Amino acid sequence: MELSLLLERCRLGDELAWEALVRRCQARVYGVAYHYTGRAEDAQDVAQDVFVHVYRSLDCDVDAEHFLAWLVRLSRNASIDHLRRRKARPPASDIDAQEIPYLATSVPNPEEQWLADSRKRLIHRALQGLSQLSREIILLREIQGLAHSDIASILETPLGTIKSRANRARLELAKKVLELSQRKAGHPSAGEKCHGLHTI
Repeated sequence: MELSLLLERCRLGDELAWEALVRRCQARVYGVAYHYTGRAEDAQDVAQDVFVHVYRSLDCDVDAEHFLAWLVRLSRNASIDHLRRRKARPPASDIDAQEIPYLATSVPNPEEQWLADSRKRLIHRALQGLSQLSREIILLREIQGLAHSDIASILETPLGTIKSRANRARLELAKKVLELSQRKAGHPSAGEKCHGLHTI
């Protein structure tokens, strides 16, 4: 079913249409939340908050053409707010994100499958080594598939900056992936040998 029709049916109170909309968008929302929070439980909490907000905002004038960009912006902002609250109220003990089992659902989650693959785990880890802007551009452009103009709007950054940084971000990511691959294979870079850094 086309997104425009699905949204219209949701606005008319069609519960089946709402369930279909959630199923269609849940992996995208969870994926954004996980990339920002780094924790499955936090990503699930953020996703729930986002869908509550979406449900309450169904009557707003968000058309199908701009819905996904709006949803990603909402997911990003909710994730950042969640991180701020978490920092204000730190957990009793910190647990490494790698040690937390992924969110269990009755339906296979594409984001979980993405993270389960060893190569893509490596990419996810490499993303954490990028600057915040580069990381967000990769997330929004390469993973979420948003247009440069939507990314510029979400990040409140000039379009020209986004376009110029997009290629640079991909190169930075490729370099980080290569470095992590070499470390994992037991081949530290020359810089690591000089500085005595531990391999992963």
